[in-house]
Amino acid sequence: MKSVKEIATENKILEKLKNYTTCSELVKRILDDTELQEMQDYANNVSIKRLGYNDHGPVHMRQVAINAIKMLTILNECGIKTSLEIEEVGTFEDSLCAVVTACLMHDLGMMVGRQGHEEMSVMLALPLIDKFLHVTFPDDIHKRVVIKSLAIESIIGHMSTRKIHSIEAGILLIADGCDMTKGRARIPLAMNHTPQVGDIHKYSANAITHVSIRRGEKRPIKIDVEMSSEVGFFQIEEVLFTKINSSPAKQFFELYAGVTGQERKCYL
Repeated sequence: MKSVKEIATENKILEKLKNYTTCSELVKRILDDTELQEMQDYANNVSIKRLGYNDHGPVHMRQVAINAIKMLTILNECGIKTSLEIEEVGTFEDSLCAVVTACLMHDLGMMVGRQGHEEMSVMLALPLIDKFLHVTFPDDIHKRVVIKSLAIESIIGHMSTRKIHSIEAGILLIADGCDMTKGRARIPLAMNHTPQVGDIHKYSANAITHVSIRRGEKRPIKIDVEMSSEVGFFQIEEVLFTKINSSPAKQFFELYAGVTGQERKCYL
């Protein structure tokens, strides 16, 4: 059974994709797939209950998709082409298909564990990607190959531990880093009262009150992070800034962060 929050985020995703018929059809199939839903739910169970990490389940994966769609849409409105477009092997909508597919599967490897979960995510996602693409593009093997390859690069590169080269994969990397508001830390903080290594990630995420993604002044995309206390800067500097720095899309971003009521720090 999907939660109210999952349904709400799904509606936002489909609303943002309403002008892209093929991508909407593909994403609706992905969102309606019961096997994938079970995998996302179990990944979250392992992440929170077994490992004590933040949310890595269906809500997180959907929120990352929303972030990525926002970013890609802004780039498109600014006339900036994706890697598929630059290389003349695909359209902007193909890029959307690849990135959103990857977003909705990028943390499936948490079903197994944290270490190397990017590689495990690819292994678990591959049969599903093939299934969805064969239904969506039954007569276009070129699109299936290109979109699958790009989705795999995006999934395996989302932790900035592996060199990636496409704008699309770089967008997922940053979109993932932007999902760091206090909602992600709410459940693990409530469940675990015993101090342990890694708690700083939960406490720093809990300090993040709002992340805004919008058109920038100096660069196409501006990320503005608001926090309730300075512990949130750990999340910015150790997670988000690291991901932006590793991203092939870094040149398109501005990054500001600060405590509510205080002057923002400009990182980019």
